[in-house]
Amino acid sequence: LKDQFDNLDKHTQWGIDFLEKYAKFVKERIEIEQNYAKQLRNLVKKYCPKRSPKDEEPRFTSCIAFFNILNELNDYAGQREVVAEEMGHRVYGELMRYSHDLKTERKMHLQEGRKAQQYLDMCWKQMDNSKKKFERECREAEKAQQSYERLDNDTNATKADVEKAKQQLNLRTHMADENKNEYAAQLQNFNGEQHKHYYIVIPQIYKQLQEMDERRTIKLSECYKGFADSERKVIPIISKCLEGMILAAKSVDEHRDSQLVIDCFKSGFEPPGDFPFEDYSQNIYRTISDGTISTPKQEGMRIDTKTTVGKAKGKLWLFGKKPKPQSPPLTPTSLYTSSTPNGSQYPIFSIEPVHYCMSDIKTGKPRIPSFRSLKRGGPALEDFSHLPPEQRRKKLQQRIDELNRELQKETDQKDALIKMKDVYEKNPQMGDPSSLQPKLTETMSNMDRLRMEIHKNEAWLSEVEGKVAARSDRRHSSDINHLVTQGRESPEGSYTDDANQEVRGPPQQHAHPSEFDDEFEDDDPLPAIGHCKAIYPFDGHNEGTLAMKEGEILYIIEEDKGDGWTRARRHNGEEGYVPTSYIDVTLEKNSKGA
Repeated sequence: LKDQFDNLDKHTQWGIDFLEKYAKFVKERIEIEQNYAKQLRNLVKKYCPKRSPKDEEPRFTSCIAFFNILNELNDYAGQREVVAEEMGHRVYGELMRYSHDLKTERKMHLQEGRKAQQYLDMCWKQMDNSKKKFERECREAEKAQQSYERLDNDTNATKADVEKAKQQLNLRTHMADENKNEYAAQLQNFNGEQHKHYYIVIPQIYKQLQEMDERRTIKLSECYKGFADSERKVIPIISKCLEGMILAAKSVDEHRDSQLVIDCFKSGFEPPGDFPFEDYSQNIYRTISDGTISTPKQEGMRIDTKTTVGKAKGKLWLFGKKPKPQSPPLTPTSLYTSSTPNGSQYPIFSIEPVHYCMSDIKTGKPRIPSFRSLKRGGPALEDFSHLPPEQRRKKLQQRIDELNRELQKETDQKDALIKMKDVYEKNPQMGDPSSLQPKLTETMSNMDRLRMEIHKNEAWLSEVEGKVAARSDRRHSSDINHLVTQGRESPEGSYTDDANQEVRGPPQQHAHPSEFDDEFEDDDPLPAIGHCKAIYPFDGHNEGTLAMKEGEILYIIEEDKGDGWTRARRHNGEEGYVPTSYIDVTLEKNSKGA
């Protein structure tokens, strides 16, 4: 293993990773135990009895057993919490502390090994440099010797050249000897350091790494044992809880519960006796002997027709047409009898239902499900002016809220940048303050833009709220005027100056009541009570609605009853319902003149 430093580095890192992986497993197990205990306690709390002392129920053995089981289950949940706490303190906490110490120790040993390897590499470089220098000097000395021998054998060479070559040879030889000695010393030093490295330093470091890894393995073994001991410690208490549940189940006594029910509902009354026989045949014989059958008088059976009419007067029928009613029974409330000269009788309907039907048909109003289901064409504008006032107000308010949230974010970012800039100015080594200026400028620009948007939308919102308030004031005043004229409306739908001038004519039809509706459908149109101007266009695709263009003038024949629709009529007599928020309503002070 003397040359496996990198492999040991990877192995020790794997050991630490495995230790942390097991610590993560223990942490998730603790969370499971805590959630399990919490859910058990919530379950017990949900099904625990919540009775006041004043409202005591019969204590059946099955109920008592169930309550005892809930108590035992609550104790069981407490033991699960004990398991989680023991695992967290004894296993998870210990693993995290040991993992931190193990990382520090491993880092120290690896640093020592790298330092020893670096020192050995440095010794080898010094030896190699001295070796190369010695080799170079030896070649130079050989060249100097060859040059000297050539000049010494040359008869034409001067004595001075020969002496110079000889001096150069001596110099190179001396330098080669010095480099030789230095190389020998460096080689001896490197061999000693290398022996020390591979036989003393590295084995010592590897031994420390081995001991560290073995301690890690021992620690894992101890944690495994502690993990199991945390569960085993609470097993006796959990067994007692389960035994308590079994005892509670055994305590259920069906006979006792039945006796409790008997004691609770026992009345003590004697059973009823037999019914006697009653003979009704005597009346039959007496009737046959008399030869006549008495007729009951109808005079005392009249019912107040005002009450009957008043109960039904609040009904509204779809699009002003009352559906065909079923034939009511011929009671004194609905008809009177009249005799003909030959003695036959025919029904005459009272005038109250006739007038009520006339009024109900003329004041009827369709119930369209929702105004929002009616879609109006047109492009979406920035100020939402294509929407009705109330919807426009909601959209504008929603946009203002969003812009305020964005402005708050930009404000927080500006404050953070200013604080960071102050820190950079006080400590220049942390950063350049001028580098934050572009971001700060951009943030300020965004804040100005958002403020302008908020101001613009608030102006639109104020405009919409002012229009809605003005329309509400006009509607309130018109409602007061309408209340004054409402009492002068006759059952037939006409208006008079005096309520006492209403005249009810005699009935013109002596047919079945179901035939009245067909005749009333072709009655005169309702009078106009005001006029309106279309603020927005409306397509009127739904049945019973009236299409209109922006700026169109219409007659108002029936006010908004609170559902957002107003009944209007064109000059050509076409009638229908239009959204109240799409029009500007003006009611006449005197409805009769309309």
